Amino acid sequence: MSTRWRHPGRTGAVLYGVLAAVVGAIVGVVSRLQVVKQRGRTAAANALPPGAIIVISNHTSYADGVLLALACRRLGRELRLLATAGVFRVPLIGGLARRLGFIPVHRGGADAAGSLDDAAAALRAGEAVGLYPEGRLTRDPMMWPERAKTGAVRLALRSGAPIVPVAMLGAHEVVGRRAFVTTLVRNVVRRPKVATAVGAPIDVRALMHIGPSTEPTTDEIRVASDLVMGRLVDLVEELRGETAPHPQGAPRVDTSDSSTGATPS
Repeated sequence: MSTRWRHPGRTGAVLYGVLAAVVGAIVGVVSRLQVVKQRGRTAAANALPPGAIIVISNHTSYADGVLLALACRRLGRELRLLATAGVFRVPLIGGLARRLGFIPVHRGGADAAGSLDDAAAALRAGEAVGLYPEGRLTRDPMMWPERAKTGAVRLALRSGAPIVPVAMLGAHEVVGRRAFVTTLVRNVVRRPKVATAVGAPIDVRALMHIGPSTEPTTDEIRVASDLVMGRLVDLVEELRGETAPHPQGAPRVDTSDSSTGATPS
């Protein structure tokens, strides 16, 4: 099976480190990124698990991708993020994203399934692949996560990689959905805190009580996606100190999509 994804190699790793330092310094001017200890671990969480992992996160801001990549970098992993294909068409940014091993998602087109092939290739290479199971910025008025699509679970079943939930709180105050420049200028003074909580890895087949050769049904994958999203919502609740009105994600409302993060359906 052919894929479009190519390993960034040593040059890509150096570029990732340089950009992380530069972007991290800029982000530090307008925000305070904090990483909380992992839940379900006996030792302090100073690193994400080694090897192939699928990192999922809630999606509230256009800044999410940058903040999640920086948080994972602090936890010892370079993230290969799935992002909407429009990002890759932006001059300079698109080329850098490809060089860093990021993966384009072509929504609703013939190439939509190809993003899972590329993500699976990255996982076979032992990479940390990041995606937003909601597939878009949440439409919930209270900024709670929406119900997930099934792409993360299907990728986990296909690859055998565990899913690691990473919740973030405060990203929407760094870059909102309107008045970007005004918000950033104000944040030089305010420097809003962005809190991050990392959960224990999820073995999806163990969660579903199935063996390595079992092919789950579409309904079973849907149920598993809701259970995995529930783990992520639990972390968001922990950060907010509140109980979510929908423990497995708020009902999705069909509106036009404007997210930079993506996941296949």
